[in-house]
Amino acid sequence: MQSVDAAGLGIGDDHPPRIMGVLNVSRESPYDPSVFDDPGEAARYVDRQLLAEGADIVDVGLESANKRLDVLSAEEELDRLDVACETIESVGGDAVFSIETRYAEVADEALSRGFEMVNDVCGFADPAMPEVCAAHDAAVVKMASPPDLERPGAVEEIDWAAQRSPEWAREASYVDMLYEALTHNGLTEKTIVDPAFGGWSEAKTLEDDRETLRRLREFRALDRPMLVSINRKNFLRELADRSTEEALPVSLAATSMAVERGAHVIRTHDVAQTRDAALVGEAFSRDRVRTPSIEELDVTTTREAARHLGAVGIDDAPADEGVVRVYRLSDLGEDRKTLANAAAAVPGVHLAGDEPALLLGTPNRLEELKATISPESESLSAILSVIRHV
Repeated sequence: MQSVDAAGLGIGDDHPPRIMGVLNVSRESPYDPSVFDDPGEAARYVDRQLLAEGADIVDVGLESANKRLDVLSAEEELDRLDVACETIESVGGDAVFSIETRYAEVADEALSRGFEMVNDVCGFADPAMPEVCAAHDAAVVKMASPPDLERPGAVEEIDWAAQRSPEWAREASYVDMLYEALTHNGLTEKTIVDPAFGGWSEAKTLEDDRETLRRLREFRALDRPMLVSINRKNFLRELADRSTEEALPVSLAATSMAVERGAHVIRTHDVAQTRDAALVGEAFSRDRVRTPSIEELDVTTTREAARHLGAVGIDDAPADEGVVRVYRLSDLGEDRKTLANAAAAVPGVHLAGDEPALLLGTPNRLEELKATISPESESLSAILSVIRHV
């Protein structure tokens, strides 16, 4: 995993999880506690709330990303930049300041006036954004998004049949679309990827966000640190039937899960609590070998293995031999002897124990095992039918 240096702040596997606090100078923002239009008040909020509670990065929003509101032009964002710049000049504490913008022109101006990082919710839809960030040696967050400045995050609206193929478009899941969108227009050496949690389009469902969290490790194959923004999001609130004001506990639970699954930056309004949850997630992350020349990949599923294979230009066929499945089987009875004989004939498959028994093997080898079982062994065939090739 390639680490990113954001104005001296290390982000990646070899660094602790970083907390990005939020400050809005946008009158449209839906979260009132973080909204300011007076630079002095904004600076006091940054010092007394965000930095005092442990924020490493402060992300300053010039406009709301709410899809129901009109998109500001670059000129309108620049009109609001003075408040943002005056704010960071007045902050007494130390943090990396990030500007949230979709426009390279605004990013260039902000980076010239004290900002050190860019958060691009349109995923390099402005083709000059990577060049501007590279010229300033600035880290940049790239959110999965169409190449359209007015449709941040709406990956379902991309013409995937034209971008990839009609066959790919028919079979692609929402996470597949996110992953492909992040590859569009490339990645800079200092890119941090963002898989776009939240209601960015009318077509997106809460289950889409849940599936993204389940499959978060797949984005590690992009070989860049990852940012997630899940604070008080609907896909978590709905699970527990909580309002926005009541949703902090579910946000913290998901934060620990996200860090354990590979997130490096957590964007939040609740800095102190989120920091604690992120540290718990880090403490219980998988212990993997990492040296200058060897990195043990964080792979737990065949889909995760397939992503890494694709990243080095190999099709996903070997993925089915790269992850071991383990099943505990009960009440085999007389079928155990039949299964033991079949397992012994398939390389890489093992049956251990009597009651219960453990069946171990890679997905491909377990499929071979299932194929060797005679249809006459109806009860055993029924038991093995639930073993899925995923």
